Amino acid sequence: MKTLKDWTLQGRDGATVTLLTDGGRQLRIAVLDRELIRVSLTGQDGWRLDRSWSVAPDGDVPFEGRSRDDLSGFACPDFDLSDTDRGLVIDTGTLRLQVLRPLQLVWQAKVGDEWRVFAADRTTGAYMAGVRDHAHSHFLRRNPGELVYGLGEKSGDLERSGRRFEMRNLDAMGYDAERTDPLYKHIPVTLTRTPDAGSFSVFYDNLACCWFDLGNELDNYHAPYRAYRAEDGDLDYYMAWSPDLAGLTRRQAWLTGGTAFMPRWALGYSGSTMSYTDAPDAQAQVQGFLDRITEHALPCDSFQMSSGYTSIGPKRYVFNWNTDKFPDIDAMTARFADADLHLIANIKPCMLHDHPRYAEAASAGLFIRDSEADRPEISVFWDDEGSHLDFTNPATIDWWKANVTTQLLEHGIGSTWNDNNEYEIWDRAARCHGFGDPIDVALIRPLQPVLMTRASRDAQAEHAPHLRPYLISRSGAPGIQRYAQTWTGDNRTDWKTLRYNNRMGLGLSMSGIFNIGHDVGGFSGPRPGPELFLRWVQNGIFHPRFTIHSWNDDATVNEPWMYPEILPHIRAALALRGQLIPYLYTLTWQAVQDHQPILRPTVAEFEADPACRAECDEFMLGRDLLVATVIEEGAATRSLYLPDNGSGWWDFHTGTFHTGGQVIEQPVDLGSMPLFVRAGAALPLSRGCARAKPEADTTRRIALFPAPGDFSDRTMLYEDDGVSADALAGNNCRLLIETRADADVIDVTITARGPFRPFWPALDLSLPDAETRPMRVNGQPVTRIAFEDIPHAD
Repeated sequence: MKTLKDWTLQGRDGATVTLLTDGGRQLRIAVLDRELIRVSLTGQDGWRLDRSWSVAPDGDVPFEGRSRDDLSGFACPDFDLSDTDRGLVIDTGTLRLQVLRPLQLVWQAKVGDEWRVFAADRTTGAYMAGVRDHAHSHFLRRNPGELVYGLGEKSGDLERSGRRFEMRNLDAMGYDAERTDPLYKHIPVTLTRTPDAGSFSVFYDNLACCWFDLGNELDNYHAPYRAYRAEDGDLDYYMAWSPDLAGLTRRQAWLTGGTAFMPRWALGYSGSTMSYTDAPDAQAQVQGFLDRITEHALPCDSFQMSSGYTSIGPKRYVFNWNTDKFPDIDAMTARFADADLHLIANIKPCMLHDHPRYAEAASAGLFIRDSEADRPEISVFWDDEGSHLDFTNPATIDWWKANVTTQLLEHGIGSTWNDNNEYEIWDRAARCHGFGDPIDVALIRPLQPVLMTRASRDAQAEHAPHLRPYLISRSGAPGIQRYAQTWTGDNRTDWKTLRYNNRMGLGLSMSGIFNIGHDVGGFSGPRPGPELFLRWVQNGIFHPRFTIHSWNDDATVNEPWMYPEILPHIRAALALRGQLIPYLYTLTWQAVQDHQPILRPTVAEFEADPACRAECDEFMLGRDLLVATVIEEGAATRSLYLPDNGSGWWDFHTGTFHTGGQVIEQPVDLGSMPLFVRAGAALPLSRGCARAKPEADTTRRIALFPAPGDFSDRTMLYEDDGVSADALAGNNCRLLIETRADADVIDVTITARGPFRPFWPALDLSLPDAETRPMRVNGQPVTRIAFEDIPHAD
């Protein structure tokens, strides 16, 4: 590769400043907002791939992608451009970018009245570009005191500095959550907290395999640096600045199109296991799940059908029903519909060479093509070989949607689980249709699962346009969250997996992927013992996706009732999940509307508290709940740090008040689920419904957890019918709950907006037993208010 050094100013065109650099390459700098600047490098022939599917400031992109030259959706404010002795200066009023010679970018932000450097390229060769290929590299200085986060789904600690990571989608079954890399997803964004100049993110809009070295590598010829290296594609990155890490997360979620609004039932417990659909009497096994849920009086809202329903022998054949194992598909789905449990079917994008419909797909040209022969590519898949469907081909999209409709939706299975979609095609030049402009698969491997999931979403939406679709995808790239929920793949049963899956999920959340979860109980490996299984369930209830799923080595099944001695504790955990669903659903709406993460690391929520910068096993669920589940075997106590939040914390279970900024030692037993509420919060809860079905949830309580002394706070409760597609267009109810207090009284003001009438008739309000101040609700000394008595603001 060639190091780029020399440059000249070619000109300015609106938001974009263009430099001419070595070898006739162009370096373009586009001011997209006062805190967001894009830097891109093109060769003499222009873009290597002239489209993006990740960047979607308007919420989505066409199936065929968005032109990389398109700046629509961005504010593109005016800025000052000046030429100095040292180079160019671009000044937005918030950011100042210096372009120095030899080629080097230095980034400053205005902090108060002072310009401070928050990021800078390596002085000794910051940019490298391939001469005979399209590999490229970008190097930043690495400075003392920086903390680096992001990169989505990565193993180990949440703070990434000092390590090296690879983006290369793999089916990493049974991975070590502390060490395995790479994993399933391609999320090339880092978020860096500086000691005194705010925080910055760098998002590389490139879907080719790449590496991030964040301080593992040393080179005597360079001062400390961090590196991004890609084997192909375009160097095209977005530099964002924010006073805090939380602002970068919101920006990244917005930049990549936001979050899909899933139906409310997706927040309920979802059953799943590979064992049922692999069994010879699979239909009886799946239907038996309904009987056992009822027998044990456990709440459940959905069931995920693993791919055994498509089997021929031990192998899997998408859209092929094994009618020996499932002799009456419609009767089975009718039973689930009668129980009001939603079915979700596993589908895969690779067709084995002996698939009954392989010739049909091949003759229609639906597969990715071999790089050297006029035939479909052939790759290893599920203990055999097969060909991957090409979702950059409109014919493939149409075929897929038709089969999702006829093979699943018309049988009463309304949702899809898009699985095994890592696209492990190692023929780098295998040809994708590219919507009429062929693309090497190496440029877009992580895009294929995104388009696959989008096609499934479209089929579901077209089949039931009045409903919000629910989908799952295991693999993907930035933008997958526009269509699907995701999870951290086939984890291994181990105590440490609990700890590091939590951090893995927080890494996804900081990177703009909010609707996530883990396989509760562990997917691969030994069956979890009673204590480990219980702790996994107690942890899983605090994640947006709560699914018990397994393929245990000994052919056992992880089920809520698997250990009778802990079943009462399992019931208690599921009941707590049900109690929290109104809060979780409001968080889901805020994630969609305001790009607010559902799960948050304490470092992002309480960045001013130095103690929160250390690795920890606590996390925030929304703004108001600090989750401190027990993740140590045989624990009798749970030591945790209560962040300095300025108001203190209430123990959710005991009503005990604690000041922030201290370590506490909490006694625990098998039933313990330590949970703390931010003082000042008003928490919307269900009184007794453990299902996520809104019609069954006819009680609503606002649990107030006041701060000491004078304080004011406001929160939101979001309600709709849980499923309608027009909810975001206005078919909802939003309650604004404002609390003001002094030494004598707590005043609560509640107003409603929106035409939807909730299924509960009245709001109950409560205070902790230790709170002695009286409460007034809308000026009256009451603890209950009927919905019709709540004033409407519109």
